[in-house]
Amino acid sequence: MRTALTCLVALLLLARGAAAEPPQPRGRVVGLTGGIASGKSSVSRMLAGLGAKVVDADLLARQIVEPGRLAFRAIVRAFGPGVVAADGTLDRKALGRIVFADESKRRELNRITHGRINRAARAEIRRALAAGSPLVVYDAALIVENRWQKQLDALIVVSVPEQVQLARLMGRDGLERAAAEQRIRSQLPLAERLAVADFVIDNSGSLEQTRAQVERLWPRLLATPAR
Repeated sequence: MRTALTCLVALLLLARGAAAEPPQPRGRVVGLTGGIASGKSSVSRMLAGLGAKVVDADLLARQIVEPGRLAFRAIVRAFGPGVVAADGTLDRKALGRIVFADESKRRELNRITHGRINRAARAEIRRALAAGSPLVVYDAALIVENRWQKQLDALIVVSVPEQVQLARLMGRDGLERAAAEQRIRSQLPLAERLAVADFVIDNSGSLEQTRAQVERLWPRLLATPAR
């Protein structure tokens, strides 16, 4: 079976990335996407518990900006010493305040990180497929923004009403309402994600309700034909 997988620039969970060629591994790969505070990470963990190999774009982004690495140094040059925390690591909150307020800054961040994340994702996906994983789930925030969903075997969208999303984001990140709304508005509207979804997980209820949906979806994912 042959498929192509998208990779997103995901240093931050919410940032529109510049278009680039996605990686090209072989095998069945399903995308998982959703907005900030939608519960995408919870769904990702549930899928991993069922046997999927999850490749997490945000985790890869954290790895490529560890202190001393080329991307870390490039970010500090571009955004200044204020994005470095007291322990010498990247201060993601400080960087987030900058890039969520200025689209040109988001583009600059994506320029620095995109190619490195792409390469890391491609390598990890290929290792997972070579190891015989029954399903690889690529957990990425910008799949639909970059119009790569047609290159995946299927796309799962995690859905949550905006008011629930807003409350969760404010509680999780300690943001004022205006700042939380700004981050949500920087994303693609949920309706545009849902319009291209193959599967939808409604995460507006309890974790138990979400888990039940994921468990029902699992055999359908395993049976998903390669495109």
